[in-house]
Amino acid sequence: MARFVKTGGKTVKAISTASLPDIVFIVLFFFMAITTMRETDVMVTVRLPETTEGKVLEKKSLASFIFIGEPLDNFRALYGAEPKIQLNDTYKEIADIQDFIAQEREQLNEADKTKMLVVLKIDKDARMGIVTDVKQALRRASALKIMYASMNVDRIVYGK
Repeated sequence: MARFVKTGGKTVKAISTASLPDIVFIVLFFFMAITTMRETDVMVTVRLPETTEGKVLEKKSLASFIFIGEPLDNFRALYGAEPKIQLNDTYKEIADIQDFIAQEREQLNEADKTKMLVVLKIDKDARMGIVTDVKQALRRASALKIMYASMNVDRIVYGK
């Protein structure tokens, strides 16, 4: 019977890893460039109503967001189940809205202060009484440009 004998030791060439760090950093910079960080953590339940028309908010840096809805489950024991107003990352009362608007205006440059916009993200089951109170407080703070956030088929839209 014949025996198979290996002649010559064939070895697999090693793959060069010299360019691997470059590839890793390119991918890292790509994800850093396209990723946006969430500015505020939403602490209320906001189920936006659906609409057929609206427009997309073009310059989000000019917008200040006010969230109105029931507290999330982990905050209900402390705050109850009644709808709350969230400004930035804390629950606030209606009296605090004027100070909030003043702080948001101070963060903008002089040219953009007149273009400031308040976006209301309101749960679709929230009572209209709290919304009316917020709108009255915004009127007292001279924040007259208000938009309401809603869900369109494929994106969040804002209507006047």
